[in-house]
Amino acid sequence: MYLEVATEVGDAARELAVDAATRAGRAGASYADLGGACGIARQAARKRWPEAVGTHWALYLLTGKSRPHGMITQVFRSSGKAIETGRTAVDEGALADDGAVGAVVINATREVVWACYFNDGTYAPEEITLPEDLRTVPVPGSPEHADWLH
Repeated sequence: MYLEVATEVGDAARELAVDAATRAGRAGASYADLGGACGIARQAARKRWPEAVGTHWALYLLTGKSRPHGMITQVFRSSGKAIETGRTAVDEGALADDGAVGAVVINATREVVWACYFNDGTYAPEEITLPEDLRTVPVPGSPEHADWLH
């Protein structure tokens, strides 16, 4: 029974640590700051909480796979690589069956940093600015996320 309780407490403490690290990262803390706060090295903090500090970018590709459109997500360590991959996917895939017709790159705090779509008039990817209410992407699985995708 003691082991069961200790395990539950440990799990809860790890969840709290992930939440605290994520909040600190969103507030501007670095991995060195996170490591210093819990007595570990910067590299250990990066390994323990890889998504805490804005070091990853997610690429959402809108495809023609279904109606409503399908969505493919990829994660990158570089915003430039995520944007380049999105632009290429839209440029090369828009005319293909079920290819990419739009792309959005978001940062670790779920804010849109780049978006484009395939412009039927120019036959090329065109960068766009999303409306204010679409610039923050809700957490996947939430009802708000489904609305955002729509």
